[in-house]
Amino acid sequence: MSGSIFDQLRADHAALEVIDAERFPHPDDTRVIAVANQKGGVGKTSTAVNVAASLAEAGLHVLVIDADSQGNASTALGVEHGEDTASIYDVLVEGARIEDVVVQTRFAPSLWCVPASIDAAAVEIELIHASQREARLALALREYLRGREEAQLPRLDYVFIDCPPSLGIMTVNAFVAAGEVLIPMQAEYYALEGLALLTRSIDRIAEVHNPELEVSMIVLTMFDQRTTLAREVESEVRTYFPAATLDTKIPRSVRVAEAPSFGAPVVFWDPRSTGAVAYKQLSQEIAERGVSGHDDVEEA
Repeated sequence: MSGSIFDQLRADHAALEVIDAERFPHPDDTRVIAVANQKGGVGKTSTAVNVAASLAEAGLHVLVIDADSQGNASTALGVEHGEDTASIYDVLVEGARIEDVVVQTRFAPSLWCVPASIDAAAVEIELIHASQREARLALALREYLRGREEAQLPRLDYVFIDCPPSLGIMTVNAFVAAGEVLIPMQAEYYALEGLALLTRSIDRIAEVHNPELEVSMIVLTMFDQRTTLAREVESEVRTYFPAATLDTKIPRSVRVAEAPSFGAPVVFWDPRSTGAVAYKQLSQEIAERGVSGHDDVEEA
């Protein structure tokens, strides 16, 4: 057992040296990525905030939009999100501008967050008869990006939208605003069924509202290489989504689970932990997919 632990420590150290030695490339254009899975507890928010934090730490300009009324992404980034805090609800329902809601995090000067609040749970009802109800986030984000350009602020490299674990109007807004979907999934049998349902739903939304939307990336989370089931699920996912399935897998990690309680992404709270190293590797892999020359992602 001790040998395997030391092997993991050596592997983590070697991975950190590679990551530190290589620069994260800036994407050709702002990448807007919805991080989604209709099943909760799969590492969706952990993936969104830790990838965003890793990219910002590497010098890229990153915005996280917390679209989940639980506000877990806001908590993980150390951003206040109480009832009196301006949030994504104000943007979608009250017509507030993103620039009036966005908060700079304390972890990196280039990492920003649009917080959520419990009010966001009412968006479904509030927008039931509203015009352009599916496109409100897309319109607000487009205005924000244009405003940054006119103010000669640095271009955002990434926008990550942390979706709620459902396919309601908030998630639809995220899909209409995004160009890509990143799906974190556990390596278990039910996750395979959920993945099939989610990709079909995304295809339907893309057909009606956003033809450019694609499931560009799938990442296996809470992965345990020791179990036969995990390896079999990985094989199935890679068979059906060979181009979208990322090479990096996120292992089960107590440190990843603990970090939000300290109001920090694990890549800042315990940067040399196995989970943090995995998320940094994942971030680099995602960044490399955003530059010219990378093969277009196509579903098999």
